[in-house]
Order: sequence, then C-alpha cells, then structure tokens
Amino acid sequence: MSLRLLIVLLSILALLACSDSEVGDVSLGIFTTKDIKIDALQDPIVTGVTCHISSIEANLDLADPSDSSIACRQTGPITAAMIAAIDKSDSGEIVFTKSKSVFFKNMKVRRILDHESQTLMYVSYSTKETSGSYKHSLSTVPLWETDAYVGAPSI
Repeated sequence: MSLRLLIVLLSILALLACSDSEVGDVSLGIFTTKDIKIDALQDPIVTGVTCHISSIEANLDLADPSDSSIACRQTGPITAAMIAAIDKSDSGEIVFTKSKSVFFKNMKVRRILDHESQTLMYVSYSTKETSGSYKHSLSTVPLWETDAYVGAPSI
C-alpha cells in the first residue's frame, strides 16, 4: 500500500511541476535533480509585455530554491487604455504567482508603474526569507514610443 501511495504522490508532484507557461528547461547535470525552468508570462492587462522568468526547480525536494531572474520586453502594442486599467499605487499589483514549496513559499511577479519616468517595473520575489534575504529580481519596460507614452509638456 505504501508503494502505491508513493507513486501517487510522485505523480501529483510531477503534475504540479508542469506549467502551461514553461518555454525552457535546462538540466544542471547528470548528478543533480535540479533544473532551470523558464516561464513566459504575458501581462494579463498590459498584453504588449512579456516577461521571461527563470528559477531553479528541485524535482525531488519539498521546496525549490528562492532564486529567480526576470527579463521583460515589449512584445506588442501598449495602449493608454491598458495603463489606465492598472493599479498605480506604490506597491502595484501581483500579475503572476508560482508555488515554490509545500511550505507556503511562492515566487510572485508584481507590476509597478514609475509614473515620472513612464516605465513599467516588474519585480519577481520570494515570499519566504532564505539565508537572511528575500530573493528578488527587477526588469523594466519603458513606455517611450508606445501609444501609452505621455509626451513632455511643451514650453
């Protein structure tokens, strides 16, 4: 009975590790169970932005490492209506969450608008402290030359 339970649990873990947004999988070698997973995330409101997020997945561990990296680029039109629809508070809004542990650790991506420089900032971060640090990474997408860019006031 315990072998069946183990097989069921491993199957569930394998299915949880699968992601519709995964676009890359880099093995870290023959003698490790850790891989670098790369997800592509299209911003649900500012659909002209795509972020690629890389993180380590430890296939047989209960928790993945907290490190992640993010790179976001304009991949389509960004309109004034899209910018009008986003949260413009200093803390912005969460646009993506991925579980990194059975112990309530998540990786989140938050979008924040820097109104003064007219730039969208995307920060990926871990929700659990690791070795005295909350691991995080930042990427920016300028609104320059998009329909959402508000020109400098004329003199």
